[in-house]
Amino acid sequence: MPRTYCIELEELDLGQLLDGLEVRADGWEKTACYHKTGSAPPDFLIEECSSAEEADEIAKHYRSIISKIVKQMDAQR
Repeated sequence: MPRTYCIELEELDLGQLLDGLEVRADGWEKTACYHKTGSAPPDFLIEECSSAEEADEIAKHYRSIISKIVKQMDAQR
C-alpha cells in the first residue's frame, strides 16, 4: 500500500507548488498533442516519451495531484 504524507506549507508556498504542477501538466498535455498532430508551439520543448497515450497518462497524473491538493485546501478554508 502506498505511504501517505501530511505536509504543511504556507499559502504562498502551496500556490507556488500548484503553479509548478500546472506547468508540468500543461507540458505533458502539449506533448500528447504534438504526438497526435505533429505540431507544437514554437517556444515549446517536447517531453520525452514514446506516445501520445503515455503523455496523456502522465498529464492525467499531474492533474490528479493538483485536484487532490485543491480539495484539501478547500476543506481547510
